[in-house]
Amino acid sequence: MKRNFLHISAAIFLLSTLLSGCMNDNAWIGAHRQGQSGQLLSNFGVFIVNEGNFMSGNATLSFYDKATGQTINNLFYATNGLPLGDVGQSMSILDSLGYIAINNSGKIYVINTKTGEYSGKITGLTSPRYIHFVNYEKAYATDLYASAITIFNPATFRVTGTIPTPGHTSTEQMVQVGATLYVTCWSADNTILKIDTGNDTVTGEIKVGTQPKGLVKDKNNQLWVLCDGNYGGTTSGSHQAKLQQVNPETGQIEKSFALSSENIASDLTINATRDTLYFINNDVWQMPVTASQLPAAPVLKNPGTIYYSLGVDPDNSDIYVSDAIDYLQRGLVYRLTAKGVPIDTLKTGIIPGAFCFK
Repeated sequence: MKRNFLHISAAIFLLSTLLSGCMNDNAWIGAHRQGQSGQLLSNFGVFIVNEGNFMSGNATLSFYDKATGQTINNLFYATNGLPLGDVGQSMSILDSLGYIAINNSGKIYVINTKTGEYSGKITGLTSPRYIHFVNYEKAYATDLYASAITIFNPATFRVTGTIPTPGHTSTEQMVQVGATLYVTCWSADNTILKIDTGNDTVTGEIKVGTQPKGLVKDKNNQLWVLCDGNYGGTTSGSHQAKLQQVNPETGQIEKSFALSSENIASDLTINATRDTLYFINNDVWQMPVTASQLPAAPVLKNPGTIYYSLGVDPDNSDIYVSDAIDYLQRGLVYRLTAKGVPIDTLKTGIIPGAFCFK
């Protein structure tokens, strides 16, 4: 679902998903735990959401302990006895709770980040993508197909409303500057929506390159957006992939860099001090926000594999890049310093697609 790939199913996980659908999650998990509690997870770790194969119900959650180098795979199932679902998309943390968007299952699972134990779920969603917390009582979830952003209460796990986005079917990543939320509209679109977080309404639009997906805020409160150009698109055709700097106050594009359209441009992120950008364009690239041109060489050269997702540690700017290998077998994640020096390699689930730093 992240890049519209369709893969071969894994029958055992699909069967588990179908069976779990016949039983209330709380009852299912209660029967599995039988008085046992989850293991304590390090406070210095990284959750890795493994997408799994579309329509196979084999998404999983991994946890990597930065101090020991230990990786716990299939954490959600091992702790709760319940499959994570169909296509793990992203994860966000609010205090001690982690919210995991399960795209094709149309729900968000909530876990205790100290143990991995199930805490609840948010349902009634179409195809959730990313989560943004406005405060402790209000959060937003973007959606691939709903033409609306869902509003929910992160404390009660209840949907409280929606923000209609007519004309914009696919909403993606979110960044807040002051009281205004900026949201990328991805599929066959070229728009960043402006939303008033006080009254939950769309107040304006900013036009950027084709298919804006990644969105970050730098140290100067400037927005950076990565537009993938509809790589490999067959309906509306492929366009130039771009990395653009946008002034949120004026809506003007201050800088625009053309990226290689021969490879997927994806996974824009930023370092701990918010002065250096990272993104994938076949290789992994690193660029200061003050740069006037693209770097001459990548920070990590692709040896011929599939660099699929990227994360940068908000504490020390270590780089995490995933390798989907062939989209069928368990993937790898490479951990490197901010300068690209290798630190560790870990084995994860199928298609490691998102990082969430604890």
